[in-house]
Amino acid sequence: MSMITERSVQRRSPGVAEPAPRESRRDRMAVVRGYVALTKPAIVELLLVTTVPTMLLAAGGWPDLVTFFAVLVGGALAGGAASALNCYIDRDIDVLMKRTKRRPLPTHQITPRAVLIFGLTLAVVSVVLMAVLTNWLATALTAFSIFYYDVVYTLWLKRRTPANTFWGGVCGAAPVVIGWAAVTGSIAPMGWALFAVVFFWQMPHFYALAIKYKDDYARAGIPMLPVVRSVARVNFEILLYTVLTVVSSAVVAWPLGAEFGLGWIYAVSAVVTGALFLGESIRLVYQTRNGGMVKPMRLFQLSITYLTLLFLAVAVDALI
Repeated sequence: MSMITERSVQRRSPGVAEPAPRESRRDRMAVVRGYVALTKPAIVELLLVTTVPTMLLAAGGWPDLVTFFAVLVGGALAGGAASALNCYIDRDIDVLMKRTKRRPLPTHQITPRAVLIFGLTLAVVSVVLMAVLTNWLATALTAFSIFYYDVVYTLWLKRRTPANTFWGGVCGAAPVVIGWAAVTGSIAPMGWALFAVVFFWQMPHFYALAIKYKDDYARAGIPMLPVVRSVARVNFEILLYTVLTVVSSAVVAWPLGAEFGLGWIYAVSAVVTGALFLGESIRLVYQTRNGGMVKPMRLFQLSITYLTLLFLAVAVDALI
């Protein structure tokens, strides 16, 4: 909270309450927005985009509403908790990167202690909510995903190995199996197939971002693949994992999903969106290999569209 300036100090009449200064109200709203920013809402939204259709497919329609809303709220809180704790752990490198230096901790908008308490509170609430309203498997996976993202990935892998994106993909794909487990109490091969789609998808998605902010990561000493490996190696992995994503969605998930209601809507969506995704990956590889104007964010944005449309098709087939 900012100090009250002299201009905002007014004489009070006896017995008359003075309204709060406008500066204070603005500052309070700024702090609220800061806490929201710590949860990285865009990431939470993307996690829910994959979780909800998976639950519909596992249930063969709408699942039990208590379970549905428990996973929806618990998953959002868990994702927010993991992101807030990530901001707390990475505050030393966030201040060095142009992309992250305006986050609440580098700008001293919120104290590290407050962020730590906030993140841990969200984590506890999310796990308790899942424990009370779902089952032990979904609860254990939720707790594991928070721990894995913040301790295994953020504290250890992210700063030590260029394979950080690969191993970090586990927690990014975890909401899929959490949703499946919450509905059924187990994880069928189809659940693991959708897990594979999201897992492999993350490599071309984040490599595109890492190419865009390569200098940022280098400045912060983060060994992202485009920082420490050749262009040829990065191109190979982009193409490899794009192909694996498309194969997982069209060749593996579709046959396995037939018994759960996946039909031609999903099949056509998987083929068409997969072709567009692969085409954009090839375009980026061609640009980087031939020294053209590189626009990696086109692949980054299209990858989000790909995943959204693919899982929307899962939801549509599950409901009809």
